[in-house]
Amino acid sequence: GFSVAQQPFGATYVWSSIINTLQTQVEVKKRRHHLKRHNDCFVGSEAVDVIFSHLIQNKYFGDVDIPRAKVVRVCQALMDYKVFEAVPTKVFGKDKKPTFEDSSCSLYRFTTIPNQDSQLGKENKLYSPSRYSDALFRSSDSTSASLEDLWENLSLKPANSPHINMSTTLSPQVINEVWQEETIRRLLQLVDLPLLDSLLRQQEVVSKVPQPKRQPDLINNSNYLDRGILKAYSDSQEDEWLSAAADCLEYLPDQMVVDISRNFPEQPDRTDLVKELLFDAIGKYYSSREPLLNHLSDVHNGIAELLVNGKTEIALEATQLFLKLLDSQNREEFRRLLYFMAVAAHPSAFKLQKESDNRMVVKRIFSKAIVDNKNLSKGKTDLLVLFLIDHQKDVFKIPGTLHKIVSVKLMAIQKGRDPNRDTGYIYCQRIDQSDYSDYTQKTTKDELMNLLKTIDEDSKLSAKEKKKLLSQFYKYHPDIFIEYFGD
Repeated sequence: GFSVAQQPFGATYVWSSIINTLQTQVEVKKRRHHLKRHNDCFVGSEAVDVIFSHLIQNKYFGDVDIPRAKVVRVCQALMDYKVFEAVPTKVFGKDKKPTFEDSSCSLYRFTTIPNQDSQLGKENKLYSPSRYSDALFRSSDSTSASLEDLWENLSLKPANSPHINMSTTLSPQVINEVWQEETIRRLLQLVDLPLLDSLLRQQEVVSKVPQPKRQPDLINNSNYLDRGILKAYSDSQEDEWLSAAADCLEYLPDQMVVDISRNFPEQPDRTDLVKELLFDAIGKYYSSREPLLNHLSDVHNGIAELLVNGKTEIALEATQLFLKLLDSQNREEFRRLLYFMAVAAHPSAFKLQKESDNRMVVKRIFSKAIVDNKNLSKGKTDLLVLFLIDHQKDVFKIPGTLHKIVSVKLMAIQKGRDPNRDTGYIYCQRIDQSDYSDYTQKTTKDELMNLLKTIDEDSKLSAKEKKKLLSQFYKYHPDIFIEYFGD
């Protein structure tokens, strides 16, 4: 492995590995944003997750706890230096600085570094820090402090001897299994479950849930949709409500989309009629399909119970872990639906019903589309749904605690150590056999001594009963009896 301390520019070396990891591990694919499709994009919160996990796993800064907010600032620096850009790239106001958002709704795209192939070549695969950094700095128009200075501003300095093992790589299957296992373990810490069977078999349960056939090319191929929505609303791309609704249309069947197009209002300025049409259609579809979170019903109860007791932060982490267990298709569909629900529920948004609050209408219409748990009371169901709406920007993020646990375990596997020894939250602490023997003897002796003291000092016992109990105790534990009373 390489040691950062052995490199001529330690901080630059760290930057190079961060960029390489982000480019190779973040999920880049075609996504939608403001009624437009964008190729080769990734989500802001996922970029933070990838960098967060990378920094912790490689221990570039030793054992220092790195808050998520600092990783967000790292992503902001990478965007300032044109490693990636926001999508869409249009920024209102010439002097406005693009701001990186740690959100599941913000999209970004990698930029092309000039002469990257000729400058980096094969060395890019080996994290060559100096050449990559040179290309990075030359490609930037920013005149702010260097990337190395950011570490000091974040109170993070590269450790003297963090090592990166380049020779041992783990297969995606092993990495996914570790994430799955540790997510379940951490969730069990936060939520009390009466039975573990549903949780341990959650992949099998999810696979049996009927999935609607997604229409990935619906917007491009449907003449009705092209003429009805995209053509009529080409000038409304900045309307967040319409954008969120359009994202949900991809999961609706063809016939429902055709019906929307046929009933599209003729007046292009009647956005209220369009929104009413879209909301009714989306609500109708999700009121009849299988709930998106219909698996692991015991977890619903656990999270709702945390909310009832005012433990919001723990409930948020448990929800993040719970959603991490969703398969990618359900997770993406639920992300879009929850985003639309949050936008539509805003009090200043389009009025859904004249005499009802938007938030209550959204909750009533979409509750069963999210969770339909017979063991969960209506009050707790409402509480859970409203909690998801209020925290829709955060529920899809991966908790920092899980990042650290997984990183430590993956590093242990790479180095051939026991992966369960240093995860930091094992239910039973592992000790040597000799220590275990000493511990059990001491614990047993302490408990017997407490029992003897209780008998001796119990004023409710008669002299005859006390003498009988003490006699029985002396028969089986004379050493402890003598130690307590003396000869």
